[in-house]
Amino acid sequence: MIKKFIDKLLGKSASSAKSGKSPLGKRVEIQVAEHGIDPGLLDERAVRVVQTLTDAGFEAYIVGGAVRDLLLGMRPKDFDVATNATPEQVKGLFRRAFIIGRRFRIVHVVYGRGREHEVIEVSTFRALLVNEAADQVAGNEKTSKDELAGKSHVVDASGRVLRDNVWGPQIEDAARRDFTVNALYYDPQRQLVVDYHGGLADAKKRVLRMIGDPETRYREDPVRIIRAVRFAAKLGFEIEPKSRTPIKKTAELLGNVPISRMFDEMIKLLQTGHSLASLEELRKQGLTRGVFPILDAVLDESGQLREGVRGQFVRRAFEDTDRRVAEGRSVAPSFMLACMLWHDVQSRWEKLREQEAPVPALQQAIDQVFDARIGDISGRGKLAADMREIWMMQPRFDRRSGNGPYSLVEQPRYRAGFDFLLLRADAGELDQSLVDWWEDFALGDEDERRALLDQVRDTQRRGAKVHRLPRVREAGDAIAADAPTDESSEVAPAKKRRRRRKPKTDGAPAAGGNEPA
Repeated sequence: MIKKFIDKLLGKSASSAKSGKSPLGKRVEIQVAEHGIDPGLLDERAVRVVQTLTDAGFEAYIVGGAVRDLLLGMRPKDFDVATNATPEQVKGLFRRAFIIGRRFRIVHVVYGRGREHEVIEVSTFRALLVNEAADQVAGNEKTSKDELAGKSHVVDASGRVLRDNVWGPQIEDAARRDFTVNALYYDPQRQLVVDYHGGLADAKKRVLRMIGDPETRYREDPVRIIRAVRFAAKLGFEIEPKSRTPIKKTAELLGNVPISRMFDEMIKLLQTGHSLASLEELRKQGLTRGVFPILDAVLDESGQLREGVRGQFVRRAFEDTDRRVAEGRSVAPSFMLACMLWHDVQSRWEKLREQEAPVPALQQAIDQVFDARIGDISGRGKLAADMREIWMMQPRFDRRSGNGPYSLVEQPRYRAGFDFLLLRADAGELDQSLVDWWEDFALGDEDERRALLDQVRDTQRRGAKVHRLPRVREAGDAIAADAPTDESSEVAPAKKRRRRRKPKTDGAPAAGGNEPA
């Protein structure tokens, strides 16, 4: 009994005890001649954090996904640091450092200000503990707040870790990480990689392998299922069979994860430049429906994007997002989400317009979609405001008279609304001539703008066909709504269409729908 208890404390399973194999792995130091990491790919601020910690007498390494990407010859987007210093000790070494988190307490070391600021995330080495040794609560983060207060290691009834703030040595910290390729430590000063679980070999073989028993690890944190999908799609890795087998069985545990955390994981899944590959990987792992309510709005029962205009529109939005990420341009989740939920809004809007005026009906439809698909998440207010503005702008593009066009092009989010309109035209939802007219109007001088407005007015006087949104029903598609007024028509622009402005090349973000608001 005593030996079993000690084994549990050390994280040893029955099978590992019998085989004599330690779950902690074995420290292997890999020199630059073998790992080949290019120091030119390092972030100087991350290196500065490591140096500050080591100068203060602590151990410190660049860790996790950054090391994995460096081994693959990729420049990491983010750099994390792991150390044996406690959060309070880390905070005391930097001028702008903040301790955050309850489930895992970490330190954000901040450099710069505004949009140009950078955050280096610093975590303390954590001890390897098993669920049997943890405190257990019946509820979750919200329902068991009082029980969680003051405790360092807590799990819920399903084995999901709610608190994990027990510090330990690096060898245990490595064992509690998820995949072998994410359990690598890099010392930039000695150019040394520390590997406990064969992560370097798996990176070379392009394999995702869970450390420890996969089912147990998924139960500890079901979000690891989504991380497996994201890494496989992003890196082109295969999920090792033993790590893949329990995914479908444990997927139901994702329902216990807080909505806000699941929402963040979905954004990461779709905005890292591999959105279409991520959808395919979800389908491959049997996670087509019921994981993300927003994705349910755009996928059919087989996990594919819907047929027809609706599917084409979302596909083009994903392709546009992937292209912008590949070009190093910024993307905004509000634009992508507005694209994903547009036809959901349209279908509800069509029904509500039977009893309501167009604009109030659209506002109600938007509220219904927010409640049904997004729910109560942190930051929903700003996100919802941006999405609402893009959607509410669409009927205004059909009103091309008076001062309306002048005020519309002056809106701060006009470019996002226009790019949304352009995607709709590219997908065949409306006529390209409407997009051409607005592009010419936005880029034209005062005389050109007056000429464009005169064309619309003259065409209406002649009784020409008024431009309306198409009302073509397709299987699974929403009905595109009619234009709310008769103040627009299908008119060719007065001049040859201008070329759209090219994105800036000096590092400043280019105008476009995927830019942050």
